[in-house]
Amino acid sequence: MLNIYPLWKNLAVLLVVVMGVLYALPNIYPPDYALQISVDDSEGQVTEQSLSRAVDALTEAGIEVKGSELVDGRGEVRVTNDQEQLRGQEIIRSALYGEPRHVVALYSASTTPDWLSAIGATPMKYGLDLRGGVHFLMEVDTESTIDDRIEALETDVKRTLREDRLRYSSVSTEGRAVTVLFRDSEVRSQARLQLQGSYQEFDITTGEIEGQYAIVLTVRDQAISEIESFAVGQNVQTIRNRVNELGVAEPLVQRLGKSRIVVDLPGVQDPAVAKRILGKVATLEFHFEARPDAPRTTTMTYDYEGRSAQIERNTILRGDRVIDARPGFDPETSLPQVNITLDSQGGDLMFHATVDNVGRKLGVLFIETKTRDVKKMVDGEEVLEEESYVVKRLISLATVQSALPRNFRITGLEAGEARELSLLLRAGALAADMFIAEERTVGASLGEENIRTGSISVVVGMLLVLAFMLVYYKVFGIAANIALVTNLVLLVAVMSSLGATLTLPGIAGIVLTVGMAVDANVLIFSRIKEELANGRTPQAAISTGFDRAFVTILDANITTLLVAVILYAIGTGPVKGFAITLSIGIVTSMFTAIIGTRALVNLFYGGRTVKKLAI
Repeated sequence: MLNIYPLWKNLAVLLVVVMGVLYALPNIYPPDYALQISVDDSEGQVTEQSLSRAVDALTEAGIEVKGSELVDGRGEVRVTNDQEQLRGQEIIRSALYGEPRHVVALYSASTTPDWLSAIGATPMKYGLDLRGGVHFLMEVDTESTIDDRIEALETDVKRTLREDRLRYSSVSTEGRAVTVLFRDSEVRSQARLQLQGSYQEFDITTGEIEGQYAIVLTVRDQAISEIESFAVGQNVQTIRNRVNELGVAEPLVQRLGKSRIVVDLPGVQDPAVAKRILGKVATLEFHFEARPDAPRTTTMTYDYEGRSAQIERNTILRGDRVIDARPGFDPETSLPQVNITLDSQGGDLMFHATVDNVGRKLGVLFIETKTRDVKKMVDGEEVLEEESYVVKRLISLATVQSALPRNFRITGLEAGEARELSLLLRAGALAADMFIAEERTVGASLGEENIRTGSISVVVGMLLVLAFMLVYYKVFGIAANIALVTNLVLLVAVMSSLGATLTLPGIAGIVLTVGMAVDANVLIFSRIKEELANGRTPQAAISTGFDRAFVTILDANITTLLVAVILYAIGTGPVKGFAITLSIGIVTSMFTAIIGTRALVNLFYGGRTVKKLAI
C-alpha cells in the first residue's frame, strides 16, 4: 500500500525527534553570570575557607550571591548580572590576597538541570562576538625561523669540517642553500660523504663555482614544512600556557592556516593586559648536579620528586639553544625518552661540558616570569596591582651516559614524565617571533545585543516562512512547518552535542538553513501538483512526488555541503562559524524535509482512499 511507513521507520523518526528535543532543552536555561576562582598553581586547589571568604566579601559589598560551590578544585560564585560580575572580580581578588595567588575569571555557569547533564546534554557555546572579550590574530614569522636555522647550519657545517680536518676555502649562505668551496676535488669528495651522513634533511649536490669545487646543501621542502610546523606549534603551546595566567575560563587558542594563530579570550575587556601576558618570557637552563663536597656558595637547592636536590650555579646553556624536544621511545628498551636537538653553538657547549663529566647527573631548570597581586596605596586608597616575579623549578635530573652531542636524549622517565618534559622544554620561549595581525575587542553588552538581534532575525524569518507555507500549501504546509520547527530543534541539538560554537555568522547560517529546508519541501510539493495535473491519483502523486524530487534535493544539498566544508577548511573564525551551522543544517534539513515531512504526510493521507489533496 502506498504512503505507509513500516512501524520501525516511524519509531526511528520519533526516536530522533525525542533525542533532538532532549539535547536541545539545555539551551532554554540561560547561564548564570559567575566568577571562577582557581589557584595559580597546577597542583593547587581552592579551599572551602577561601570560597567562604570570597562569598562574604561579595555580600559585604552589596552584591547578591545566587550560589557558590567547589567544582574540581575550583570555586564558583554566581551573581545576578554582568556589572556585579565585573565588580566582584576585583572584590574577590582583594579578599583572597596573599599566598597562594588566586586567579578570578569571568565565567558563564550552566543552569542545566542535573537529569539533563546526566545524559550529556549541554547548552551551545557562544563565540566571542556573542559573548564579548578580546580577539587576536597572531602572525608567526616563520621566515625568520627558517633563516636562523640555515645560519645555524652554516656554523654547524664549519664545525663538522674542522673536526674532520677537511680544508675548505669558504662557506656562504644564499637563500635556503649553504655553499662550501674547496680547492681540492678529493677533499670535496670526503666532505660530501661526511655531510651526507650528518645532514640527511638536505639535498646535497656538487659542481664548480669560479674555478673551485663546490658542495651545495639545499633545505628540502619537507624540512622547511617541519620547521614551520614546529615553530607555529610551539608558539601555540606557549600561548596556551601564558593564557592560563589571565584567568580566562574558556579560552580559544588554535592554529589557523600555515602561520597564523587565533587567540579568543572571552570575558577579557582589556587588551593591554592580554598583550602583556602573551608577551611574557620563560626559559630553561641546564646545570650539573652539585658534587657532595661543593661549597654552598656555588650551589642551588630545589625540590625534586619529594627530595632536596643541589645543582651547580654555573649554567651550561640556556633554553634558547633548544631547537626541538619530542617524546619518544628507546628502540632497544622500548622505554620512554625525550629526544632533544640543540643548535650548533648549543651542541658545542653541551659536548665540551659533558665529555669530562660522564656519570654525573644533568639537571634541567625551568624558569618562568609570572605575576602576582600586590597591595599599594594610590591617592590614599589601597588598590591591587600586578608585579612580576620569577619562579624556578627543577623538572629533570638524569645521569649523563656519554658525551652529549647536538642531538641527545634523556631517559629514565615514565611516559607521562617524558611528555611533560618535552612540553616544558618547548613551552618556555616562543620558537618564532610573532606580531598581531588583527585585534578586536567585543563588549559584553554588544554580545548580548548580537544575541538579541540574531534571535529576532531567526524568529521573524521562521514566522514568515511558516505563514507562507500554511497559506499556500494548506495541509501539506502544516507538515512542512512541523518539519521546519523540528529541523531547528535538531540543528540546535547537534551543535550542543558536538560542542560547536555559535557565532553571529552562524546565526546567519541558521536563517539560511531555514530557507533551504523549505526549498526542499517546495520542490516536493510542486512535483506532487504536477503529478496531479498529469492525471495521477492522490496517493500515486504523493509517492511519485517524493521519489522524483529526492534526486534533485540530494544534488542541491550535496553541492552546498561541499562548499560549506571548503569554507570551514580554509576560512577564519567567523567564516568557520557560518560553515559549521550551514553544514549541520543541511544534514538535519535533509532528514526533516524528506523523511520527516513524508512521515507526517503519510500520517495525514496514507493507508486510506483520498479523492482530493489539500495542496
